[in-house]
Amino acid sequence: MSNLIELFQLYPAFYLGTIFIVGLLVGSFLNVVIFRLPKMMENDWNQQCCELLDIDDPQYKKEKVNFNLITPRSRCPACNHQIKAIENIPVISYLFLKGKCSNCQNKISIRYPLVEFVSAIAVTIVAFYFGVSLQTFFAICLTWALITLSMIDFDHQLLPDDITLPFLWLGIIINLFNVFTDIESSILGAIFGYGILWIVYITFKLITGKEGMGHGDFKLLAMLGAWFGWQSLPLIIILSSVVGATVGISLMIFKSHNRTSAIPFGPYLAIAAWISMLWGSYIMSAYLNAVI
Repeated sequence: MSNLIELFQLYPAFYLGTIFIVGLLVGSFLNVVIFRLPKMMENDWNQQCCELLDIDDPQYKKEKVNFNLITPRSRCPACNHQIKAIENIPVISYLFLKGKCSNCQNKISIRYPLVEFVSAIAVTIVAFYFGVSLQTFFAICLTWALITLSMIDFDHQLLPDDITLPFLWLGIIINLFNVFTDIESSILGAIFGYGILWIVYITFKLITGKEGMGHGDFKLLAMLGAWFGWQSLPLIIILSSVVGATVGISLMIFKSHNRTSAIPFGPYLAIAAWISMLWGSYIMSAYLNAVI
């Protein structure tokens, strides 16, 4: 391991190239998690409902056993063709197949290679920024988690506890060793992160009688506070609000979104946190210089 670290330090291009390739490969797995985790959660909910109502439904038991992140093998949703390894090379296979299933010629969503490419680009930027360090390793893991959470929330308006809670605890654990902040700031960040959005949620509900956001958003901001400390929360909230408002207004202007329809907030929190992780200090310095 020490030899590999020395090699990365001596040859930055090799280091960044390796990270890019790993990002592509993991991005392919992220597509699996994004598609399957919500379905796995739905199967669990159905199973729990059957147990609560004392209904014996073998279909849900079978789905729960036979459907996970590993099995069954990926298949074309149109013709059920089992995707071969050669057809599953990140980005390259999509381009080689011209975005179509090799069996039925049905179109494959461009989102799959985009997730792979975004994963590769994002982690390469992280690796360039932090260099060969422990921060890079954990920042890359967080980046993959944020991509997954963003896409699931975009699709289902759901932020799975299976991701947010482990990463919340991981943020606290790594900051015992001051990886991104000190442990006091980390714990306060988790507390304030959850509490701020909970107060907003309660206030909005009391005024309007409606729920303005989901509990998953509270947990996500708590997770981000645990990673980067309470000091990072104002910038994350401001950035996410600006991005969210810009996207929401743009959708309404172009009439592609109903004004009364819910807009997931998780992706904007994730984008804001990723920007803050890399350039938060520069943004704050620029703002303070402009004000003062």
